[in-house]
Amino acid sequence: MHSHVVPLSVLDLVPVGSGSTPTEALRASTALVRRVEELGFRRYWVAEHHGMPGIASSSPAVLIAHLAGASSTIRVGSGGVMLPNHQPLVVAEQFGTLDALHPGRIDLGIGRAPGTDPRTAQALRRGTGSLGADDFLQQLDELAAYFRGEGPVAAVPAHGQRPDMWLLGSSGYSAQVAGLLGLPFAFAHHFSGENTDAALALYRDTFRPGTLQEPYAMIAASVLAAETDAEAQRLALPGALQFLRLRQGNPGLVPTPEEAAAYPYSAQEQAFVDDRLAGQVIGSPDTVRDGVRALVERTGVDELMVVTGAHDGADRIRSYELLAGAFAPAGTMTR
Repeated sequence: MHSHVVPLSVLDLVPVGSGSTPTEALRASTALVRRVEELGFRRYWVAEHHGMPGIASSSPAVLIAHLAGASSTIRVGSGGVMLPNHQPLVVAEQFGTLDALHPGRIDLGIGRAPGTDPRTAQALRRGTGSLGADDFLQQLDELAAYFRGEGPVAAVPAHGQRPDMWLLGSSGYSAQVAGLLGLPFAFAHHFSGENTDAALALYRDTFRPGTLQEPYAMIAASVLAAETDAEAQRLALPGALQFLRLRQGNPGLVPTPEEAAAYPYSAQEQAFVDDRLAGQVIGSPDTVRDGVRALVERTGVDELMVVTGAHDGADRIRSYELLAGAFAPAGTMTR
C-alpha cells in the first residue's frame, strides 16, 4: 500500500453523528479497525476527550482492549492518554494489562493537556491537588519507572511489559520533552497546523538518543477522500461545523451533510469554516494523493496518522479505502 509515501495510520475520535448513538459509533469504529488492518495501515489510535457529546472516546484503555481484540495485527493505542487526568500508577496498570493481552501491539501515547474543560478536569482528578501541567515531567518519569519495576510501588502487571511510549503535542513543549527523552513524537497538525513545522524542528534539534537512537516523528492530519472533489467537500463540511460549534462553546453531535449545508453561516462563521477546511486534505483519490504527498514532503515526517471525521461510518471506511487505493502499487486492489 505504501508505495511512494510514508506508513499511514489512523486516529479515531469515535464521532457520534446526528441521529446516531454511542453504540452505533463504537460499532462503526470496530468495523473501521478491521478494514484498515486489511488495507495495511500501521496503527490505530483513539483519543481521550471528555464532556463532548459528538466524541465517544472518553476511555481509551477500555476502547483499546476492545479494538485490539477485534483485530489481530495492527498496532492499537492511545492518541493519547491525557496524563494530568490520571494517576501514573493507574495508567501503568491499564497499559501493562493491555500489553500482556496483546504483546507487541500496544502504543501508549501520552498527552499533557486535559482534553476537556477545567470543571471536568477537576472531577477526573478528585483529590489530587493542583491541575497544573507543571508536574508533567515528574508524572511521566513515574509512569516510565513502573514499567521498569522502579516505581514507588509495584505496578502489576506493568513491570516487564513494554507498550511503545510516545509523546503527543500541539506546541513546542512536548516536542522538546520528546526530543530530550529520545521518544517518538506525534504532533496534532489536524488542529494546530500553524505550529507543526516549528514543533518538528524543535523535536529534531533537541533529540538525544533514549528509547530511540534516531528521531521518529508522526503528524495527525485531517484527510477525507470521496469519489469526487465536490462529494469530499460535502462530506467534510459537517466536521467543520461541529468544530465551529465547539469553539462557540456549544459542543454537539456531528451534523449530517444536509444539516451542515442548510446552516445559516454568518460571514465570520463562513470564514472560520473555510479556514478550517483549507487546512485539511479533502478530495478525490488523485487530489488526496497529491495533498498527502505535499504534506509529507514539506514536514519530512516518518509516518502520517489520518483522522477522518465524516458523519457516517460507511463514508469514513470508504475514505480510508480510497486513500489506501491512491497509494497502492499499480496492479493491486484494495477491495
